[in-house]
Amino acid sequence: QVQLVESGGGLVQAGGSLRLSCAASGRTFIGYAMGWFRQAPGKEREVVATINHSGARTDYADSVKGRFTISRDNAKNTVYLQMNSLKPEDTAVYYCARSPWAVSDPHKYDYWGQGTQVTVSS
Repeated sequence: QVQLVESGGGLVQAGGSLRLSCAASGRTFIGYAMGWFRQAPGKEREVVATINHSGARTDYADSVKGRFTISRDNAKNTVYLQMNSLKPEDTAVYYCARSPWAVSDPHKYDYWGQGTQVTVSS
């Protein structure tokens, strides 16, 4: 059974920071790229950041470049999203997902976590 479990969401003031974690069951993590996506009310799901299987390559949406950092610890089967300088427009449900490729298309991701809410107040 494939499981991805996000944690770390919450309520934070603008300018603050949060660190999201996504813990994966063993065979679902090694050798796969991972992505963080978000979905705000009334909007489509969008990519936030992706990381390849080794962690050597990362990519970010323009809206979060310089503020967010994706990383992974393959020994712990965990991927992280460090979010700094948060803005109200970052408010959304954040999801982690797994893919054979580090791409931005959510349709290429086969397993998803349940999501964690991030709310940034102004």
